[in-house]
Amino acid sequence: MPPKRCRIIGIGGPIATPTGATRVWLQSVSLAIPRGRRDPMGFHRRRRRNRAPRPYEVASARVEYLVRTARITDIDRLVALSDDVVRASVGGGALGPADLLRQLVYLPQASIFVAEARREVVGGAVLALRPSVVAGGFAGTVDLLVVDPDHDIDRVTDALLEEVIRSAQNKGCSVIEAPQPTDPAERTRWERHGFVETGPRTELHVAAVGAGTSRSR
Repeated sequence: MPPKRCRIIGIGGPIATPTGATRVWLQSVSLAIPRGRRDPMGFHRRRRRNRAPRPYEVASARVEYLVRTARITDIDRLVALSDDVVRASVGGGALGPADLLRQLVYLPQASIFVAEARREVVGGAVLALRPSVVAGGFAGTVDLLVVDPDHDIDRVTDALLEEVIRSAQNKGCSVIEAPQPTDPAERTRWERHGFVETGPRTELHVAAVGAGTSRSR
């Protein structure tokens, strides 16, 4: 088919738009924008952008405590936490607390546990084992339990005692004993786990793993 011909009407002529048509077109555009968004110059957007952000509250995150077996690198921190407890004790041996704890890390007759939060040691406990004819098996002694006062003492103590009790049961202990706490709040924490006062010491009778019944004193 031959190409269609077109006729040029004019070159360079101004294209005039009636004023009334322009006003109608702007009104139609304004009506097309939803209410609340009719801001052709962006004035309100700039105003909102320069406005200071509203303050908001941040909920405090709950600190999680992890209890694990102590390593050699944890001993210095554990000694620092237990410095007041060790100084108050009347015993004086040939080995210092740090040297003795480093040896206990490798001995099967003892277990050292630490509680950490955000990779920082915030508490620790030492469980020592000894054979006891009266107890009818092994007796576990909580020789040391310390908690950083800047952390939740109740939660850290509960976590350490739970791990101590579990370890003593797995190692065949029939009783767990510890020095009687003098602080009423501390005594309450131990009693929550079943420890009862027996003379100058407080102890808990547990069932050793594999044993039928535990023997009471």
